[in-house]
Amino acid sequence: LHLSAVKLAELHSDLKLQEKDELSWKKLKAEGLDEDGEKEAKLRRNLNVIMTKYGMNGKKDSQLVDTNYIKDGTESDTLDDPRLEKLWSKAKTSGKFSDEELDKLWREFKHHKEKIHEYNILLETVSRTEDIHKNVINPSEENLVKEEILHNKHRELKDKLRSINQGFERLRKVSHQGYDTTSEFEEPRVIDLWDMAKSANFTEKELESFREELKHFEAKIEKHHHYQKQLEISHQKLKHIEGTGDKDHLNRNKEKYAMLEEKTKELGYKVKKHLQDLSSRISQGLQHNEL
Repeated sequence: LHLSAVKLAELHSDLKLQEKDELSWKKLKAEGLDEDGEKEAKLRRNLNVIMTKYGMNGKKDSQLVDTNYIKDGTESDTLDDPRLEKLWSKAKTSGKFSDEELDKLWREFKHHKEKIHEYNILLETVSRTEDIHKNVINPSEENLVKEEILHNKHRELKDKLRSINQGFERLRKVSHQGYDTTSEFEEPRVIDLWDMAKSANFTEKELESFREELKHFEAKIEKHHHYQKQLEISHQKLKHIEGTGDKDHLNRNKEKYAMLEEKTKELGYKVKKHLQDLSSRISQGLQHNEL
């Protein structure tokens, strides 16, 4: 796959979370609690996203932007959207951003690209389901269940599209005006969650509690970023030492690399699990708004 050390650790975290979700689903299925197959369909979508994200779906150029925090964040990756390319170009040449801020903004653009990609996968899934449903001649109880599944998928599409539109508006504003020094959060995923939380059916007390949890979540993400950087540095150092033939030095660095790799995997899993839990809570609040 030619993945970087950081990306391999991310793949491990994604697959570990997928495995956990599949084990939970198997227990539900054994208890007869997924009769409509909606949870199974969601698992397939998630696996499809993972395979596409890491270039494992057999399609050329399908891998999402690689994360490499040693580079300056402005490598020749494409954003696959003329509007995003234009905004990024404007931000790079505006002189309003330091190198560190440009790196942070590039992460926001990459995150937005991934959101669009996940939306398109879900949209394709919904379209296929609708085509199958339209070809059914006789309505039945089973078809009514499938209609409910479609309704839930359309609601999920609506939530994702809302997030994409909010995210684009934020990128447009930041690209033109620079970063707001009074901004409450910096991490793209946390900003997304906070924007959606403010639209959900939370009381003031619940929203304040959620804000505090997001601060802890952002700190966890920053810690993960730190270990990603250290892992990539260790990987580059290891490759350099391998060419020197110094076995003792090599063994010491291999041990350090293995420790950093394991810690990065562990933190990556915890971040993704926490993100999944927070997203689920917001989704429930948004759905309550529609009732």
